[in-house]
Amino acid sequence: MASSSTREEAPSSTIVGEAPPPVTMEAKMIVATGHGHCQQLKDMLLSKEDASIMAVVMASSNQASKPPNPPSPAMDYRLLAAACSGSFLDLESLLTGEDCRQASCNGTIRSSALPRASDDEEAFLRESLLDGVTSNGDTLLHVVATNGDSEDFLNKAGLIHRKALNLLFVQNNEGDTPLHCAARAANSQMVFLLVDLAKGQDNNDNRSVKALLEKENKIKETALHEAIRGGNNDIVKMLMEEHPRLARLPKDDGTSPLYLAILLENKTIAKTLYQMSDKILSYSGPNGQNALHAAVFGVGGKDLTEMLLEWNKDLTIQQDEKGNTPLHSAASSTGLIGHLLLLLQANPNAIHQEDHNGSFPIHVAASVGATQAITDFLEKSPNCAGLR
Repeated sequence: MASSSTREEAPSSTIVGEAPPPVTMEAKMIVATGHGHCQQLKDMLLSKEDASIMAVVMASSNQASKPPNPPSPAMDYRLLAAACSGSFLDLESLLTGEDCRQASCNGTIRSSALPRASDDEEAFLRESLLDGVTSNGDTLLHVVATNGDSEDFLNKAGLIHRKALNLLFVQNNEGDTPLHCAARAANSQMVFLLVDLAKGQDNNDNRSVKALLEKENKIKETALHEAIRGGNNDIVKMLMEEHPRLARLPKDDGTSPLYLAILLENKTIAKTLYQMSDKILSYSGPNGQNALHAAVFGVGGKDLTEMLLEWNKDLTIQQDEKGNTPLHSAASSTGLIGHLLLLLQANPNAIHQEDHNGSFPIHVAASVGATQAITDFLEKSPNCAGLR
């Protein structure tokens, strides 16, 4: 409650003679801005002890503001050590044995969860161990998924999952799930296990697996992007087999798996994505580009450009945020004449596409002194002479 005060002077008396001294009153303004304040104000107004109160009630939203989520506790250091380099038995001892009680007595375990209705205090303490996260927001399952995929690590992941099913879908500060971490580390056996664990949570509808594979981090990338970045075609195949439409993500603007594969000049993975998606996938890239833009600027030769043109010739006329088509990009350097000819052969009409500045590809070629490129333009598309 907020309060303020003003002082008012009583009017002068009109009676002849000595006037009484001025009388001052303390005017109190009480402002109620919440439900609790309103009740307090009501009690004060009903009281006769102070008749100089002026009440002002301010309306506020009926929707109560949600309290912020309590911060997650720090992960117990012994638990972190067991997850990274300790054995499965070390981790099991911490999660199921006397070490749990000892850690609690030492004050190293603090749970953010509300007290649960359970008579088994030790079970509650063991569960609270799994509330802890690292400074990056990694849960214990993130840590295990990152650090290995030997039988020992696979057993650790299975143990953690049995005790806390929800950790399979938890995202860290960067939006990564444990599956992102396993794919980034190229831990193929761990990737297979995490997907199998998701299957175990399904009721024959594949919903959990699909949800896990479609989880995007803060830069709109799935675990498939991480597998591509690591160049692991086996993981790519496994993820695509589980979810053939995964190469269509992200749905909004962003870097598609195919664009990333082309950018990294990994033709093998690009073919895997195309074939296992039933030839229906996203070609999109950042800033409005498509995979053909990336292929033109690649240093690995014309193979990727030829391959993409076989798949989708319409890519030649798609513009990025500046209005540049792949043909504009190919015309921007004398070193890209080979790509330029491929694009013209695939779609001669692309030469008539203007960028946002009104420039045609031939203008771009002329600006960099690509005389040979201009000649090739004219030979391949005689109608473009009027664009000079």
